[in-house]
Formats: sequence, structure tokens, C-alpha cells
Amino acid sequence: MELHGKNIFGTEIAEGGANAFRAFDPRSGKKLDPPFAEATEKMVDQALRRAEEAFQDYSCRPGEEKAEFLDSIAGEILRLDDALIQRASAETGLPEERLRGERARTVAQIQMFASLIREGSWVEASIDRALPDRKPIPKPDIRRMLRPIGPVAVFGAGNFPLAFSVAGGDTASALAAGNPVVFKAHPGHPGTSEMVARAIGRAIVKNGMRDGLFSLLQGTSHQLGQWLVAHPLTRAVGFTGSFKGGRSLFDAASRRPEPIPVYAEMGSINPVFVLPGALRERSEAIAEGLKQSVTLGVGQFCTCPGLVVGLRDAAMDRMIERVADLMRRTPPATMLHPIILEGYQDGIRKVRNTAGVEAHLSENDPDESRTEACAALFVTDAQTFLKNAALHSEVFGPSTIVVRCVEKGELEKIAGTLEGHLTAAIHGTSDDLAENAKLVALLERKVGRLIFNGFPTGVEVCPSMHHGGPYPATTDAKYTSVGTAAIKRFVRPICYQSFPQEFLPAELQNDNPKKIWRLIDGEWTKSDC
Repeated sequence: MELHGKNIFGTEIAEGGANAFRAFDPRSGKKLDPPFAEATEKMVDQALRRAEEAFQDYSCRPGEEKAEFLDSIAGEILRLDDALIQRASAETGLPEERLRGERARTVAQIQMFASLIREGSWVEASIDRALPDRKPIPKPDIRRMLRPIGPVAVFGAGNFPLAFSVAGGDTASALAAGNPVVFKAHPGHPGTSEMVARAIGRAIVKNGMRDGLFSLLQGTSHQLGQWLVAHPLTRAVGFTGSFKGGRSLFDAASRRPEPIPVYAEMGSINPVFVLPGALRERSEAIAEGLKQSVTLGVGQFCTCPGLVVGLRDAAMDRMIERVADLMRRTPPATMLHPIILEGYQDGIRKVRNTAGVEAHLSENDPDESRTEACAALFVTDAQTFLKNAALHSEVFGPSTIVVRCVEKGELEKIAGTLEGHLTAAIHGTSDDLAENAKLVALLERKVGRLIFNGFPTGVEVCPSMHHGGPYPATTDAKYTSVGTAAIKRFVRPICYQSFPQEFLPAELQNDNPKKIWRLIDGEWTKSDC
């Protein structure tokens, strides 16, 4: 596919945009063709006006039609074949094998939402029938369900050019809910974004949808994101990225005359607590699993474990020695972009220069012309960690800090002072859990996913997954960006009181032809009223 570098409204190419930028190959240090046009404020307005028009049509279509559309998107992405993988690899430095796996996940996510809305029970239909003879006052007929909200602005993530990008989970869940999407592409992979956007455009044509149902806007400026969030037709925002970027969008949404929700995932250090029983049984296995988790994808995952906490003893020391040895022998690897590498280097420099911190770095020199980063392990004690706020911040890349505590109270104090994170992991035995019930209770309040005898990298896409956490990991801990529950970010409940049958949504009418689950007079059933 020859890239045109333009912004896209469904199948229509948007002309204009005087400024241009190019993608960058982090492995070669060279810019890639073609130049990509920066979207203008006028284009933002056009995209959202088209989205609002499309919403009037798309939101009323039955779930089966929306499901067919989603399945078509999945099929069109697969038809891009190796060209998509090769372009994504050139723009990010990620291995093609990793990207094939990510494409499979992306397609599976889309198909998962298609299956969800095809079945239909996700709308949470609830019916309380009228009781006209109830005393002292009659009870009216009341029916409730979830309905789409309108145009959604979605921002692509730099570290997942497919699964958290143009057709990723935010876009798939917003479309599944019945909303149009205006997508702000990540400037790190604009060519990959264009290819997937054009695949969505082909699905729009195939399924007879309106062009405004999806738009792609390219750009490097922060102002573009502000325009998107501030526009009065935007009804919600999905974002995955840095704390600074997410908070900026959240603040902009709050300043609007009519504030809107921003569902932002903004970073996490994903603490791992290693308890004595587990260390006595398998300190080497924990060390090897930790090294693999920290260095996976050059540490460029929101679930990278950036903090490890345990009680200082011989088993803990053995684990640290093993992790240090593994990190020293880990070869440097290419990060996504020089700016990300620069941020990583600055982060580990601050940690390394903190008094009371011991550093273990890769013995291999990185090649900065290939945007390479070294793995790093830092070791300190609880008091040093607690009094240095800089050690609590996410360092985006292949590094972690191990904190050795002298007694259980220090473990609990560290857990209690943590900010909100996506995950926490506990390595232990049943006896360890029984002896550390307070620690477990503390961690439950700090994270969205609590892991036992595992590591946080690797987020399973399934209905039970919760990929979110208390602030500052996300802006709303009640919602997830992974799994079928992600759809709930882009809907709102609507209650219909005493409406005639023929004017109710099909899911709330007395007949239940699709046999979805409904709560009727307090009981779940698939029966008709």
C-alpha cells in the first residue's frame, strides 16, 4: 500500500494542513517517507461534525449490523498482511514476531466486541412493570438500559502501534457501544495508523456506514489534542500514555462549559512483593521471572514491574544477586523513539544519583544511534525509599528498584504510602498470605489487579480482566480499557417511564426475540414480559 500522508474522514482524504512531519526508524536513525500532514483546528471541527451526523444513523442500528461492521474491520486488518507488520516495525523498532502477536490480539479484541453486541445482553436491560392498583400510589412502568453517548475522541499509545492504536481496544469498544470515533494518531507510527484507518474505511463502505463514523487525524502538537477535547461535540475521551499527557486532557475536559469524562491510563510502577516463604522455595525462579518481566519489550509496557519489595534475609540476597547478574548480561535493545530513550536515561540517572541506592547496569554499551537502552537494577532499603519521592516515579524502560525491608512493618508502610497503580503482585505461600493479611488488604486499595505468584506483564483480554487502577494510574478506577467491560466507558443509562411499547428500544419491549438476559421485576430471565 502506498501511503498518502493525509488525514482521513472515513473513506475521504482530507486536503490541507500546511505543516508536515515524518515517522522515524529508531534502529537506523533515519526519517521515513512520506511526510504526514498536521491536522488543523478546522479539520477537528469537520471530523466531529461528521461524527455527530453519523451518530444519528449508527447508534440506532441493531447490534447485528454493528457486529458485522466490527468483523469487517478485523478482516480488513488481516488483509493488510505483512505490509502492515513491516511498516509498524520500521516505525517503532519492535520485532515483527511481536507485532504479529499484537495484530492477532487486536483482531481478537475487535471480534470479542462483535460477539458481545451480537448476543446483546451487555445493554443491562431492566424492566419494572407497572402496578396500577398499588396503594397508596400506583407504580409506573419503568425500563432502563445502556445507550451510546456520541462522538468519542481516542488517542493512540506509542508502545502498542496496533492493540492500543487506531483499531485498538478504545476504538473497538466505542464503536461496539454505538459511537463514532475521531482518532488522534500517535506521531510515532503515522504510517501504521494510516494503513489501519484505511482498512476501517473499507469496512465502512462494505457495510454501508457513513464516512463520519471514523476519522483519523495526524499531528505532533499538543494543541491538536486540546482542540479535540474542547470541541462541544466530543462526548468522551479514551487515552493511554504519560501522566502529563493524560492529566492535560483531563484538565481540559474539566474546563469545558460542559465537562466530559476522560478515561486516561497514565502510568504505573506495578509493585511486586516477595514474601519469605516464596523466596525460600524458589528465589532463583522469581529472579528469572522478574528479569523477563522487566526487560520484556525493552520495559516499554504499562505493566512493567518497577518496584520489588521484600524482607532482607539470605534468600532475598540470593534473589537480588541473581537478578543483578541477569541484568548485567542483558544486551541493550532499541526503544521506540529517541525521546523515550532520553526520558529513560534521565530517569535512571536520577535513581542512580540518589544516596543510598546501589546500581547494577548492563555490562554491554548501548548504541545510541540505534536508540538502544541498557537494563538496570537498583537496590536500596526501606528508609531510603520512603524518604525519596523520586524513587516512587515510573521510569519507562527496562529497570526496577528492589527495596530490602528489615521487618514486616516496613513492608506494610511501603504498601500504605504507594499511589494508585494498575497492578500489584504478591509472591508467597498460603502461610505467607495468612501472615500478611494486612499487606493484602492495603494493596487491594492501591491497584486494579492483584496477582498471586506471577508478574504483571501480559494482560489477558477477557471479560474478567480489569486494566485500570486508582489515580494516578488512571483517572477513574471503576473502568477498564481491556476486556468487554471497557464498553461501559462509552455508554450511559437511560430510563423510560410509561412509554408506549412501539416507541421503546427493542431490548426493552415486552417481546424478547433475541432472548437476551433482562432483569424483570427483580429477577434475571430471558423470557418475554
